[in-house]
Amino acid sequence: MRAVDIIIKKRDKQELTPEEIGFFIRGFTNGEIPDYQASAFAMAIMLNGMTPVETTELTLAMAHSGQVLDLTGIVDIAVDKHSSGGVGDKTSISVLPMVAACGLPVGKMSGRGLGFSGGTLDKLESIPGYRVDLSTEEFKKQLKEKGIVLTGQSMDLAPADGKMYALRDVTGTVPSLPLIASSIMSKKIAAGAQAIVLDVKMGLGAFMETLEDARELANLMVDIGRLAGRKTVALLSDMNQPLGAAVGNALEVIEAIDTLRGGGPADFREHCLHVASHVLVIGQRAKNLAEGRTMAEKSIADGSALEKFRVLVAAQGGDVSYVDDVSKFERAKFVEVVNAPRSGFISQVHARGVGEASVALGAGRAKKSDAVDHAVGFLIHKKVGDKVREGEQLFEVHANDRAKLDEARTAVLSAHEFRDEFVPPLPLFYE
Repeated sequence: MRAVDIIIKKRDKQELTPEEIGFFIRGFTNGEIPDYQASAFAMAIMLNGMTPVETTELTLAMAHSGQVLDLTGIVDIAVDKHSSGGVGDKTSISVLPMVAACGLPVGKMSGRGLGFSGGTLDKLESIPGYRVDLSTEEFKKQLKEKGIVLTGQSMDLAPADGKMYALRDVTGTVPSLPLIASSIMSKKIAAGAQAIVLDVKMGLGAFMETLEDARELANLMVDIGRLAGRKTVALLSDMNQPLGAAVGNALEVIEAIDTLRGGGPADFREHCLHVASHVLVIGQRAKNLAEGRTMAEKSIADGSALEKFRVLVAAQGGDVSYVDDVSKFERAKFVEVVNAPRSGFISQVHARGVGEASVALGAGRAKKSDAVDHAVGFLIHKKVGDKVREGEQLFEVHANDRAKLDEARTAVLSAHEFRDEFVPPLPLFYE
């Protein structure tokens, strides 16, 4: 078998065999197939696509390019919840404790933020001492004993994906649906997931800007899951405006804790309850979504979800007193409230605009080596469809630099658009 023959076959719009895909990914991972051939392979896929069967074989080949975590004997069913990322998306921090409090063990490996999309690990590190570098053995032990883990990728999971992504970034092949789907699903399968809930975002602050693109990606990932023998469900959710009010690391953790206490913004709470219901159903703890929702609501009402979050933080070395008293979190030097410049209905709060402004403040990274300021960010007080009066509070800027605060105020103000006539609120979920 030769790499060039496989490239030519895909160039000519033919379907690759599992053996050909496996050969190519193994050779690329171990360095026998050079980057320039892998780039040509990625471009052929970008231009000509792949069938669901081909994409599944690509996913499995990438998943098995490194270690694959085996969680059998530790939990009866290994469930993973994945969000395609967005602005103000701190869902995992609230959903995992809710689900674990209902008796479904849940272990998740999360990522860091890059670009305008925030990372769960950066948020959790605003709790002093919280460890995100658990070893594989620590991951398994904590999952078995505590029923909840939320850490970084601890081992050599899907190294082919890391190599392929670095190439896609510089060869114009990032938007390829088979390559996106196999990238996400290979990491889920390598991390031991037997059941997967995918929260696929669409809109101005998402990678998939249209519902059609998001639906196509979701269908492809569900097909991969099914063909790979994993129970998979995908939700299509809105990311045209920030989720919840808080954007920024410590601010988002405070909001997630507030939600576990029974407070929090209405849209974020509803989003978490809906996702948790699906996780409980796929994890065989609830018979249907209605029962799952009742269980999730009860975990908040009786305090068991908050207690499970305390257990998580303590198990990973974090200072639990921050959970008990959120006023202890690091606060920004400057906090400025910005008022509405006019009366009317909010017609847009541009999610990407807000996300990029938070990165400029220091809440995220423009490149991987950048440090993150946990204290800075925004509280966005209004949603699309809300009626506002001139002079009413619109948002808050939390900054540690006066010049950056001025820039952020301008950017987030321009992310807000107003209309005189009624504007309907955006849905939280589409399908």
